[in-house]
This record gives sequence, structure tokens and C-alpha cells, in this order.
Amino acid sequence: MAEEPTSTLTKNYVSAANKLSSKPTKVTSTASARQSRWMLRLGHLLGGAWVMGAALLSASGWDLVELIEKKTLSGFFQLRGPIVPPADIVILAIDDQSISVPAQYYKTDPKQYAYLETLKSFPYQRAAYAQVITKLIKAGARSVAVDVVFDMPSSYGATDDRQLQTALQKYGSKVALAAVYENSQTHQGSFMQLTDPQKIFRTGSVSIGSVNFPVEVDGKVHRLANEFSKSFAEDSLMEKLASFDEAALTAAQVNYPPPKGDRIYFWGSAGTFEQIPFWHVLEPENWNTYLQQGNFFKDKIVLIGATDQLNNDYHPVAVSNSNKPMSGVEIHANAIATLMSGKAIAPAIRSLPLQGLFVLMLVGSTTLMISRRKLSINRFLYSLALSGTWGGISYGLFVYGQLIFPTTVPMIAIAMTGLSYLGTSVARESIRKRQLVDIFQRYKTSAVVQEIISQQNDLQDLIQQRDIALSGKILARRYKIVKVLGSGGFSETYIAEDTQRPGNPQCVVKQLKPASTKPEALQLARRLFNSEAQTLEKLGIHDQIPQLLAYFEEDDEFYLVQERIIGHPLKQELLEGRAIDEIAAIKIVRDLLQTLTFVHKNNVIHRDIKPSNIMRRHSDGKLVLIDFGAVKDATIKPLDDQEQSPFTIGIGTQGYAPSEQCFGRPHYSSDIYAVGMLGIKALTGVAPRELNRDADGEIKWSNRTQVSHSLAKVLSKMVLNDFKQRYQSASEALEDLRAIGAIDDLVDSQYGYHIPPK
Repeated sequence: MAEEPTSTLTKNYVSAANKLSSKPTKVTSTASARQSRWMLRLGHLLGGAWVMGAALLSASGWDLVELIEKKTLSGFFQLRGPIVPPADIVILAIDDQSISVPAQYYKTDPKQYAYLETLKSFPYQRAAYAQVITKLIKAGARSVAVDVVFDMPSSYGATDDRQLQTALQKYGSKVALAAVYENSQTHQGSFMQLTDPQKIFRTGSVSIGSVNFPVEVDGKVHRLANEFSKSFAEDSLMEKLASFDEAALTAAQVNYPPPKGDRIYFWGSAGTFEQIPFWHVLEPENWNTYLQQGNFFKDKIVLIGATDQLNNDYHPVAVSNSNKPMSGVEIHANAIATLMSGKAIAPAIRSLPLQGLFVLMLVGSTTLMISRRKLSINRFLYSLALSGTWGGISYGLFVYGQLIFPTTVPMIAIAMTGLSYLGTSVARESIRKRQLVDIFQRYKTSAVVQEIISQQNDLQDLIQQRDIALSGKILARRYKIVKVLGSGGFSETYIAEDTQRPGNPQCVVKQLKPASTKPEALQLARRLFNSEAQTLEKLGIHDQIPQLLAYFEEDDEFYLVQERIIGHPLKQELLEGRAIDEIAAIKIVRDLLQTLTFVHKNNVIHRDIKPSNIMRRHSDGKLVLIDFGAVKDATIKPLDDQEQSPFTIGIGTQGYAPSEQCFGRPHYSSDIYAVGMLGIKALTGVAPRELNRDADGEIKWSNRTQVSHSLAKVLSKMVLNDFKQRYQSASEALEDLRAIGAIDDLVDSQYGYHIPPK
């Protein structure tokens, strides 16, 4: 089983951590690898445990397992839905209508409705059954099965019993009567006793069968009635009797194949088989019309039984996914149809040990296939697919083969195997992350660590922890940190209150982070810090550049305090997919070039001009250039201890940084390129990195918007690929921009210093 590869995110963390410290990282990486391998083995162990657990459960015959599988079988019936039942089985239902309507008619006019006298009250007279049996047999019914136990003398007298006896003596070979096994209570305890019809009805030709159905662990009827008496096989004193269903088929002289299974193949829920109200057979109009003078019953097996709501002969059945019951006579109709059609449902594997072996092979093979997937999420999804596939196969075998295989337990085991792999993978990633976070905490001043924390969403909790830890901290006994604004590769920025000024006005404090805490590195950082502070001191006198308020060193860490600009970043105005008009774009480019002219005159290259580093000041609507953390003093020569090369570190933002800057060779025209790209972004609404280039490497953008030729010419020159062909100074670009008609007057008159809404 191949070990799962480390995720891309973790690889990035490890790569970054290896840059921090070789010795501690090596030890931690070894421990991480050991724990990672252990978690992988745990995944395999859990998979094996599910295999063995599923096999043992299937072989146990435990009631809970049986209950789960029975519910699955009910689900299969529900999924299949009702199907057309055999047409040669019909139910003559003693329903609510048959009990109430004849009695009402007879009471209204006994002479007119004399034919309903036997139905004037319930229970019916035995003569009513005799009349119905006689009419059905004469009409050509194949057999009549009466699901009523005639175990007591008729309450209407012996004459009533003799009428039924006469009918049975004449047509008994085509009649089946019901018997029932009942629990009897005596002083010696309870025992099962057979209650069968009175002796006068048990003529030699009448078939008799028990109507009892075994009830399963889920409280439903699943199996055929003949399975009920099998539980008494060891009781030699118990009278054994065929089932009512077998008796009905015997009376009908139907030769059916021996059932391959013991479960009823239900054609549908209650009401699937056709039902005729019992009293319609004795009512002349109904008998002569839609019952076609009895021809309706020709060659059919007719079941007589109670379906009325007051009768307690109702049972939950497998076909129902709930506890909705079905009348006993309807269950018998399904059972008789099951025997006739040879569709009895059978367990595919009857032996419990063999069931366990089958599940062992099934779940074991799927677990092996799952383990060969490389990614844990793929293992989980694959396990769900395999689990569902086995469920589909089991359903198909049930519907088309009437076979029951262990289904739910293997499906759960297969799915849980994939979940186990996923869980252990999440645990492995959590362990790795926790170890790497420990490294990050240890090297929290590292620029690499701060860059990772600022870019990875799943490490934002570290930022929250840092916010809580820093909140209220006072720097230089004066600046009280309110919140962390953000963190970049070499700095961290806070909003702070100046506690030594009236009203405690807020300011921005930037902490510069040296790449190393070694003495020589700190000395170099101190020189660079002082140089940057001097640069910002010069630039801060401009109205559209934040003013430097203070700078200091504390605990070998360096801090700059700057004016806080109340406004919003320009990126809120330059949204993706939304272009602004030409005049507004000119206004933005003009303001930036004016500020850039001042910056370049002070021999400074900004190197990171982009919408998020430009603030729209709310007080006057002017654009303020911020974040000079990437500035380069164009007059500084390489230090002696640095590599003797004209290159510097490649700093900037993709799309806004030209090629020479990415290679570490920034020029004044590099900032002009960034302003030009910002203008193009404003006009097109397209991110710079998404713009295509032509064969000469130049950006193709004018076809993405409607722009005047003169403005397009200026912007295209600002973003030429060759820095030597661009404007070499911001003032030169500003001059050409102003040459586009009376642009200053047009811009100022139309826009002035409009403050866009927040």
C-alpha cells in the first residue's frame, strides 16, 4: 500500500520551515515523518478493523444486524414501487361497506331486501358464506379460500351451521378454510394451541391451513405462513398444519414449484390486489352488472377475508417502509401469488459463517482497491462509490433474482473504510500543521514566516492570536497598539494611539523585521533602517505621501511611525470586470504621476505601486501613495558584504511590476510602468495579469475598451516592455498627458476632488 503524498500546502510549509533553521527543522521533520507514517498505518488498521468487524457481524446473526438488513429490504420494496399483481387472484373483502350497507338496506325494507337477511348483522350468518361459496363455484371460480375461522357454533343456531356444512360437502374440494395457532394461558404456563374449524366443516375434501405469519425483529411480516409452524418442529405434541396459502392452492389444484425461498414477494402496499365488496355477490344488480353474472370470478382464486377498520387482522409488512399495516387477507394474496409465480425471496447465502466469509471477501477486496488511491479525499469518494455500487448490485439481485445478499453492513463498512482514511489524513495534516506552527512561533520574526502567515487562510488563527497578544502593547513608552493592520514579507503594520499627544490621535506603526537576529545582520538592518527613515522623512513633506512622525529601535526591532490616512484603498473603486470612464482614469493617472514626480526627484523608486497601496483620502478625495516598504534609493551602491552585482531583490506585484524589476533591476520607468498598468486596469476592468501580449511582447489592451487614440498612445508608451523606450521620468509622462487637450480643466471641472462613497 503506497504512502499518500504530502499535500501541496504542507510541502510549502515544510519548504519554508527548512529555510528557517536546519537542525531543529530536521529533528521536527523526522518526528513529523514518524507520526505521519504511524497515522497512515492507523488508516490501514482501521480499514482492516472494518473488514473484520463487518464479517463478524454478518456471521453473528445478531438481532441488530437482522433489523438493519430487514429495513434495507423494506427500502428495496419502496424503491421498486408497486407492480401489477396476478389477475387470477381476487379478494372478496368484508369491508366497512359490506358490514354497514346491507344492514341498513335490510332494516329499511326486509321484504324487498330479503336476499340480504344473512348480512343483516355482523358476524354474518354461516348461510351467507354458504351462498357466496355456491355462487362463486357455479360461476367457475378456481377455488374459494375463506380467511375466517369457524371454530365455534353459529350464534344463529345449528341450522345456520348445517347450511354451510351442506355447501362444503358439495363444493369442499374447491374450498380452503382457515385455522389459527393461538397462545393459551394455563396455571402451568403459556403454550401454542391450534384452533381449527368445527368438526362438521372438516370434511374429507376441504383444505385447511393456518393463517399465522411469523413476525421478524423489525415487527413486520416478511416470511411465508408455512414458516410459522416450523418453529414447532421439535414439539412432537403440536399438530402440524399446512399454511392457508398452500391450502388455497391445493383447493385450486395448482401445481406450483417448490419455493426457493421463505420470504413473500410483495407486489405492492395495501390495495394493490383487486378487492370486491363481499355483499356485492349477494346483491343481484351488482352481480348481474359489473360482476357479469359471476363471469368476473371465472378461473380465479377468490380470497374471502376482513379488511374493515374495526377488525384487528392488520399487520406491518416488509413492503412498507413505515408501520403502515396490511390486512391479513391481502398478505395471503401476496403469499399465494409468490408461490404460484415461484418468486419467493431467498437468502443467497443461508449459512451464517458463509455470510461472514462472503462479507470478508467483499469488504476486504474493496478496501484493497480503496487503499490504492493516493489522496485520502479520493479514497473517501471511491469508498462511497463502491458502497453505492454494492447497494445497486444488491438491489438488482433482489428485484430480478429474488435473492438477498448482506447489504447494509458491507455498505457501511466500505464507506467507513474511506472515512477512516480521510480522518487519519486530516489528523496527519493537523499534526504536521501543529509542528510547523510551533516552528513559525519560534521564528516569528522571520520574513519567510510572516509571508506565509499573511498568504495562507488556514493560518489566520495565528494572526488572531497575534492580534490578541499585541493588543494594548506600548512601544517606546508612547505608542499603544490598537490592532494589527497587516503583515508582509519584511514588515508588520499596526494602528496605534499616540498616548503623549492630546486626544491620543491614531497613527500607523510599521515594524521592520530583519531576516536574521545575528549581530552582523542586525548591524546591516540598522543601517538600512536609518536610510529608509531618512528617505521617508524627505518624502513625507509631500501632501499626498504619509508623513513620518518618528522612528526608533526597541529590543533589536525597528519601528517607523507614520501619519494615518483616513480613507479607502483605490482597489475598492477599480473592481474586477468593471471599467470606469476615460476622464476618471486620466484623473487617477495624473494624480499619481504628480506624486511620482516628487518621489523620483528625491532619487527614490517606489517599486510596489498598485491599487491596494493607493488610498483615497476621505477629507479631500486626493490619492495618497502609501507603503514605501519596498522603496529603493537609486543613489545607494551595493554594500561591500553583498554580492558584487547590479541586481537587487525582485520586489513587486504580479502584473504591475515590469520584467526588469522582477529580475532585480528597477528603474524610474518601472514605477511609470506600474502607473500605466493601473490606468489600463481602470479603463478595461481587466486585471493586468490577464491581459495578453503580442508577438513583440507588448500588452494588447486597447481592444478591451473604448479609449481615445491620444490617451491610448500615452498609456501604451508607459507600459512598453523595454524600459528604455518608456517615459524616463514621471514629469515627461505627465507633460504628454496634459497635452491631450485642456485635460486639467476638463478633469477638475468634471470631477474636482469628489469623494467616492465608502
